[in-house]
Amino acid sequence: MNPDLAALHPYPFEKLAALKAELTPPAQLTHIPLTIGEPQHAPYPAALKALTAHQLEMARYPATNGLPALRDTLAQWATRRFNLAGLDAEHQVLPVNGTREAIFAFVQAALDRTRPAKVAVPNPFYQIYEGATLLAGGAPLYLDCTAENGFRPDFSTISPAAWRDVQIVFVCSPGNPTGAVNSISEFKQLIALADEHDFIIASDECYSELYLDESAPPPGLLQACAELGRDDYRRCVVFHSLSKRSNLPGLRSGFVAGDAEILAPFKRYRTYHGCAMSLPVQHASIAAWQDEDHVRANRDAYREKFSAVTDVLTPVMDFPTPEASFYLWPAVPNGDDIAFTQRLYTEQHVSVLPGSLMGRADAQGINPGAGRLRLALVAELAPTLEAAQRIRQLIERG
Repeated sequence: MNPDLAALHPYPFEKLAALKAELTPPAQLTHIPLTIGEPQHAPYPAALKALTAHQLEMARYPATNGLPALRDTLAQWATRRFNLAGLDAEHQVLPVNGTREAIFAFVQAALDRTRPAKVAVPNPFYQIYEGATLLAGGAPLYLDCTAENGFRPDFSTISPAAWRDVQIVFVCSPGNPTGAVNSISEFKQLIALADEHDFIIASDECYSELYLDESAPPPGLLQACAELGRDDYRRCVVFHSLSKRSNLPGLRSGFVAGDAEILAPFKRYRTYHGCAMSLPVQHASIAAWQDEDHVRANRDAYREKFSAVTDVLTPVMDFPTPEASFYLWPAVPNGDDIAFTQRLYTEQHVSVLPGSLMGRADAQGINPGAGRLRLALVAELAPTLEAAQRIRQLIERG
């Protein structure tokens, strides 16, 4: 077996299951999970209809680069959404089976293991960044995201010596688990660093369509490129998905876009990888990316939940003002996220994800996720609000 498999950490939900294994929750209370970021809103109906309408196309092999109509749809959507001069649908866009698969595969294809290979990742983070790096023979470089830096990576902390070995920098904006959003100026600064130190910027933007201020959609990496006049999007790739935008996590549909010189070898890798998107899924994806009404309705539903939950929790918990995504990132009153999580499950039958399970400790043993919780506000309003009320009851009980 690949010896690098031994370096992989258990997934946070495995660790959470172990923390709860010996606990007994109150049977009289219905369990409310706020753990996995799996949308519970209704999936976009037109996409499901397209799946059925094209089901006989399951008899055909799909091409790695997808249908021209899908690539055109993706290029047009990204151009509209991020105010681009345009995207070359043939060379700058590639459909993928969700961002998780694509991020993992991208690191395997992009990392040069013949020389020192570091991959900078936000800390805490979506664990696929770390796992992909380790299995590609690289080493993660953790960039702590704390209240002091607005829960966004501070790239000024990387020394010139460390930059020499960095081959990929992962950005997650809006952030998982923090919900923090990178500004256009921060993206531009990172592009300048990429030019100086010759690394790839991989921007995970799968939460980009879930934002609370309808007049202020989160900016993206390609948008920053466009403002700099870099229509070749050199050294830049972005990842987008229908999972959160259209409540279609099971469709496993997304896309990668950006630098054609990077996407060409990545497409070659994917051809051997055998991960082309099935044709019915491609047609369903076209339907979803072409409609914005259901996405606006989705944002409205999340705004209602965020408003209700923050009204309940603000008096008893400290958390950054939500900007985007569907997560809340509160600090626990006593600073012990593990103990709070176990007590919450035992006394209130609510499951949350301890922040320390999403981060890595530094040499001094400091984990930037410790003392916080990730609350995924993905269920309907009523159970989500009840969960918030139970959390407040626990805190007020002392």
